[in-house]
Amino acid sequence: MLSPAGEREERPVPRLFTYYLIQALVALPALPFLLPYLYFRYHTLRYRLDAEGLSMSWGILFRREIHLTYARIQDIHLVSNIAERWLGLARIQIQTASGSSGAQMTLEGIADHGAMRDFLYAKIREAAKDPAQGAVAQEGPSGEAVEALEELAVELRLLKDHLGSLRKGEGHA
Repeated sequence: MLSPAGEREERPVPRLFTYYLIQALVALPALPFLLPYLYFRYHTLRYRLDAEGLSMSWGILFRREIHLTYARIQDIHLVSNIAERWLGLARIQIQTASGSSGAQMTLEGIADHGAMRDFLYAKIREAAKDPAQGAVAQEGPSGEAVEALEELAVELRLLKDHLGSLRKGEGHA
């Protein structure tokens, strides 16, 4: 699915613009404002998949870009309303452990949304097997760090004993 360079760019299918037109017509009073927004969103919407993660960008005046590493993705949902099902579309909602209850990223207008969901699940499993891919691996302290902490503990015990003896009046500073 990825190119030999490890990167692939996706554009939404033309049926997504048809869906946007239906949305704009349903909201008839907002049509003059909504239609230009949806037109430019459709024509600037890009998805980029690479070895580390997934990016989504859109917009002309207010450019937005979201990047998620595969290691951060926790759940994926396919959602479609009746108009989307009629057009053969679905939204892929991607959730992370960000603390918000909604999706962090929503992919829409993907030609084969089932294959994309399966691809993302495979990448999530790969990232779980190799934690160094998208996140810093959780390692225990190195041998040098353990030695330094043990030396510090010994010095603190000696300092505590010395302070205890000063309080009792046994020693002089």
